[in-house]
Amino acid sequence: MQTSNAAPFAAQVAVVTGAAHGIGRAAALRLARDGADVALLDRDADALATLTEDIGAFGRRALPIALDCTREAELKAAFGRIAAMLGDVDILLNNVGQGPRERMSTFRDADLDTLDFLLAINLKTAIVCSHQVVPAMCARRHGKIINITTEAAVNGAPRCWDYAAAKAGVIGFTRALAMELAPFGVTVNAIGPGATRTRALEQTPKDQLDQVIAGIPMGRIGEPDDIANAVAFFASDQSSYITGQTLLVNGGNWML
Repeated sequence: MQTSNAAPFAAQVAVVTGAAHGIGRAAALRLARDGADVALLDRDADALATLTEDIGAFGRRALPIALDCTREAELKAAFGRIAAMLGDVDILLNNVGQGPRERMSTFRDADLDTLDFLLAINLKTAIVCSHQVVPAMCARRHGKIINITTEAAVNGAPRCWDYAAAKAGVIGFTRALAMELAPFGVTVNAIGPGATRTRALEQTPKDQLDQVIAGIPMGRIGEPDDIANAVAFFASDQSSYITGQTLLVNGGNWML
């Protein structure tokens, strides 16, 4: 689908999960700025309302849907609303997710009761959302699916075994789906952010954060806009011959 350079996503519909804050918010704004109408999925209704106003300033439509992304029925209903109000989805950003945070523990001391939640929010949501858009994308022979994973899925991370496992599943899902959809002109790629300035990172003690920054060759943590730039690339025609790939956006902290 060819569009102008000034508005590469003009006449396209994007869906962003986990849209209210951080990476999701930055990506939604970038897609809208570049011409897309955007459906915004998140549980924070107040933040979605603010984001909707910000997107309106670009002259684009925003459809805020407050929901629990771990509830499959709510997700399916949301995509029904999106189809009815915005039309077929061209770009899907599976961004919603959560790290272990206060549940971080060594594996030997872990409470396995938390595993189902982390698998649901980090992996199953991407699968369910993709399942909602793939039939129409294949029929139209056009679509971009972008999954947010993490560098921890590639290089591991102590005390984050459950999060790393779920996000590694996202990479496996990305590759398998990419192979299946390639004949239909639909691309599926993943982005693995390193340490990025989000609400979760803001809870990190300063001494620990300084230690993280010291290990990053570029000498800084990432900004949500750094990830949004990668999202825009994978959503654009410039990436039309790229599929099944995982791009680490981490300041050189881990190199493949």
